[in-house]
Amino acid sequence: MPGGMGNLGKIMEQVQRAAADAQKVDAELGQARVEAQSGGGLVKVAATGKAEIIEIKISKDVVDPDDVETLEDLVTVAVRDAIEKANALREERLRGVMPPGMGGQLPGGLF
Repeated sequence: MPGGMGNLGKIMEQVQRAAADAQKVDAELGQARVEAQSGGGLVKVAATGKAEIIEIKISKDVVDPDDVETLEDLVTVAVRDAIEKANALREERLRGVMPPGMGGQLPGGLF
């Protein structure tokens, strides 16, 4: 192809392949599960690889009506940790999918 049109075609092909691979990763992340805990396991949080919280378990040992703040702090810490783990999993899975220079972004806002 004259000029840089051959390269443009290759780039578009890479982007399309990356988009298809990213959609596959997106589906996998929806099924993946990450877990986090705080307070030595008194509060446990599970999330999908898309950082959607799917479960929170709280030990009765941490429930104290006179100290709600501690429970709130433990839940907050566990939720944040679960979200961080989900985001790290997503970045790890996408690292091999995205073409160089794309920076984790695909047209259409998939990621």
